[in-house]
Amino acid sequence: QVHLVESGGGLVQPGGSLRLSCEASGARFSADVMGWYRQAPGKERELAAIILNGDDTNYADSVKGRFSISRDNTFNTVFLQMNSLRLEDTAVYYCYAHGRTDLGRLAFWGPGTQVTVSS
Repeated sequence: QVHLVESGGGLVQPGGSLRLSCEASGARFSADVMGWYRQAPGKERELAAIILNGDDTNYADSVKGRFSISRDNTFNTVFLQMNSLRLEDTAVYYCYAHGRTDLGRLAFWGPGTQVTVSS
């Protein structure tokens, strides 16, 4: 079984920054896609940012120019640098990974980390 362990969430004032980290551990796993989704209260889960194995990235329009996603393939880790945070960025952020395991290609989710932007 592959486990995604997230860290870096918390409370920050508008305009501040946070850096989220997520490491895939456990069973043998080679991630093709890693990323972050988020879910605000009363809303559906949505893509925030995603990065492919070739380092191609995709961002939600609402975070472009403010968030930056990167990955360390050696350690199956993905990072999300969030700058110029806004009140509307408040959400639970979920790490996502899809790739090859001994059982075939599977997708995994982390338990989520809370990001709260508030003055």
